[in-house]
Amino acid sequence: MMIHVQNVSLTYQMPDGETPALRGLSFDIEEGAFVSLVGPSGCGKSTLLSILAGLERPTAGQVLLRGIPIDGPSPSVGYMLQKDHLFPWRTVWGNVTLGPELQGQNTPEQQEKLRTLLRRYGLSDFLDHTPDRLSGGMRQRCALIRTLARDPDLLLLDEPFSALDHTTRLAVSADIHAIIRAEGKTALLVTHDISEAISLSDRVIVLTARPGRVRSIHTLDGLEGLSPMERRNHPHFLRYFNDLWKELDVHV
Repeated sequence: MMIHVQNVSLTYQMPDGETPALRGLSFDIEEGAFVSLVGPSGCGKSTLLSILAGLERPTAGQVLLRGIPIDGPSPSVGYMLQKDHLFPWRTVWGNVTLGPELQGQNTPEQQEKLRTLLRRYGLSDFLDHTPDRLSGGMRQRCALIRTLARDPDLLLLDEPFSALDHTTRLAVSADIHAIIRAEGKTALLVTHDISEAISLSDRVIVLTARPGRVRSIHTLDGLEGLSPMERRNHPHFLRYFNDLWKELDVHV
């Protein structure tokens, strides 16, 4: 088991009192799975990612990564945020090698690994380009390769496609999904887009309104092995969409 979330709650201490963000969450994520997390705005989705990344500690319960409690940031966990956060003054090569540089691990072996990833995913001809010369999809691929530089086992994706227009978003999400599958990573995606969740995931976890609790978990049987676009054209797609829509407390 990659991730075991057991009865996790988190309450923020505010000047005017306590604000519960999460309450009693429990679920598992298997090795190599792609899982999406959906729910109303403010239900604690990003808070949960922060806990899994070791950036916040739960008030109650625990999270285990391969049986070991998460008690701080770990190289085993990669985190992609809503924006790519590429440094505009650094080239593609400068951005993807930043992490290894800061960690003192920018070895020839590490550089060759990054060159392989950049070549495999269509960025090897753009090493000297700054981010302003890249398309939205290329920027996201660059950000993902930067995250993969540490060879994490678990990828946390916090609405990484939300800043893209609809057409680009469809293409880029499929692109990133293919990279994650090809690299054999486990992924947890936070999204407000039900169609996106169905087209990318093995399972979809639905949270209630704040404080977030697990309302339901949907296993997307019949869509295994299909590409995101093939899933969107599959007869099961509309059924899963309607089931998830009805589960949500508010439209997301």
